Amino acid sequence: MTEPRKIIIDTDPGQDDAAAIMLALGSPAEIEVLGITTVAGNVPVALTSRNARIVCELCNRRDVKVFAGADKPISRPLVTAEHVHGKTGLDGPVVEEPTMPLQAQHAVDFIIETLLSEPTGTVTLCTLGALTNVAMALNKAPEIAARVRELVMMGGGFFEGGNITPAAEFNIYVDPDAAEIVFKSGIPIVMMPLDVTHRVLTYKARVEKIKAIGSPAAVAMAEMLEFFERFDIEKYGTDGGPLHDPTVIAYLIRPELFTGRDCNVEIETKSELTVGMTVVDWWQVTKRKHNAKVMRFIDDQGFFDLLTERLARL
Repeated sequence: MTEPRKIIIDTDPGQDDAAAIMLALGSPAEIEVLGITTVAGNVPVALTSRNARIVCELCNRRDVKVFAGADKPISRPLVTAEHVHGKTGLDGPVVEEPTMPLQAQHAVDFIIETLLSEPTGTVTLCTLGALTNVAMALNKAPEIAARVRELVMMGGGFFEGGNITPAAEFNIYVDPDAAEIVFKSGIPIVMMPLDVTHRVLTYKARVEKIKAIGSPAAVAMAEMLEFFERFDIEKYGTDGGPLHDPTVIAYLIRPELFTGRDCNVEIETKSELTVGMTVVDWWQVTKRKHNAKVMRFIDDQGFFDLLTERLARL
């Protein structure tokens, strides 16, 4: 039996972030969540910190430590996405306010301390939002880069374009400067772009299967998805919207669900037109060094089977 993989989830919940956290907490044989760090993104950091604790409590996991992090990008004003996630970020179900405490330590310091205290190459960073906390940690303690096992992230897009601008995916757009720092850090990166997440659609039958589990966590998740998908159904004209962030956790549990390739990825930080774009050298037309494993395809039904099964364990 292999040891569970140690991870830090860096997140800006968000209904799809909630699904990712639930998938991780429902998979203790494969995943040990060392802590959850929050960042401003989908909604401001006070709300993302609230939402992360709500999700932990829905899963009966008040033992999980939640650390609040950056309240704004490194050098830009904050852009949020209430138009997608609702004013709380977790709109949909009626939820109780969390009673479990927020940790006193700042998320950036928790990330640094954990990476320096755990054996080298044992901790995976799972980033579901803007990369501000990780970039700030790298700026403050550059030696942590060599200690990270892998950074698996939801962000970017290439053939699929962007979702907040024609060129940029939201997580990268919120803090492109942070993304640039992370992609230049030498940390092994696995990237889940929109090309993957737009294949993972919350069809009604899939959401109903989750709701039928009947537990508080599963019912809340189904209600979140019903709220969250209304924006994408209208935008993309599909039955159900993309479920972005849980692909990160699914990759750790069942990597065989995904296919991709090693590429060079550069982040556009200067252009007014394409700021936040992930420039992916998919066809290997430059001599630039590979710095990320970029995923392109997913077994979407296999993914939903996994998510549903793990939600049923909570």
